[in-house]
Order: sequence, then C-alpha cells, then structure tokens
Amino acid sequence: MFLIFFILSRINIPSLIQITVGLVGGLVMVFMGIQAFKNRNKKEQPNINLKRESILAGAYTTAANAGFILWWLTIGTTLILNAKLFGLAGFSVFAGVHWLTDFAWYTVVAFLIFKSQRFWTKRTHSMVTFFCVAVFVGFGLYFMASSLWSLLYG
Repeated sequence: MFLIFFILSRINIPSLIQITVGLVGGLVMVFMGIQAFKNRNKKEQPNINLKRESILAGAYTTAANAGFILWWLTIGTTLILNAKLFGLAGFSVFAGVHWLTDFAWYTVVAFLIFKSQRFWTKRTHSMVTFFCVAVFVGFGLYFMASSLWSLLYG
C-alpha cells in the first residue's frame, strides 16, 4: 500500500486514468463477484501435505493470488488515490484502518464459523455467499458509477 502511495505521490495522474482505473476496478469486482457466485458450490480439496507455518502459508497464498494483485492494481489503487487527497497522514489513517478492519473481519469470521459449525448448513452457506457476492458486486457497481459520474460531471 505504501509503495503504491509513494509511487502515486511522485507522478501526476490525469483524471482520465483515475476514471479508467475506477471503471476497470469496478468491472473486476463485478466479475469476481459473478465468478464467486458461479463457483459457490465447488468443493475445495484440502492440502494435507502443507508443512509450513500458518502465517507463512497465508502470506504466500495472499501474495501468489492473482486476485490480490489485480485488486491492488485496480480497486486498491482507486482507494489509495482517494486517500492521497488527504496527504500522508490521511493515507496512513486509511492504511491503519484498512489493516485493522481486515484483522477484525477475519477474526470475527473465524470465530463465528468456529462457534456456529452446527448451524452451518448448505442453505446457510448459500445465503451468506449470496450476501457477500451482492455486497461485492454492489461496491463494484459503485466504483463504476463514481467513475462515470466523474467522467460526465467532473
């Protein structure tokens, strides 16, 4: 995040490129949401031979995930461009809140899934997946609409 911020701070990005990044990012989010919906019933095969520590495995999985890279090149860059309007302090607040929110979200989700295993039916899984997909697609559409608004009225 900081690397993207400092690179973006060194160059003046024309608004047309910012709008394009917002549109592409929104399209990526909508596409990823649709793909998640299509793949909602696929079973994942656990990797039993995984011998790494869980934190290292998580870091590797995140870094090797094409969606992670695509996310930061599009949506993440759009968020950073918005935070950049408030300078380094505003961006630092954004980064801290982002990381804290990620940590809190994953902690709550892990805890709730662990504690609610007996209620986690196929129907519940479908409802949660549908809700998450709808929110993700909604944010994608919001990014696209914001970019179009900037293009037309900005």
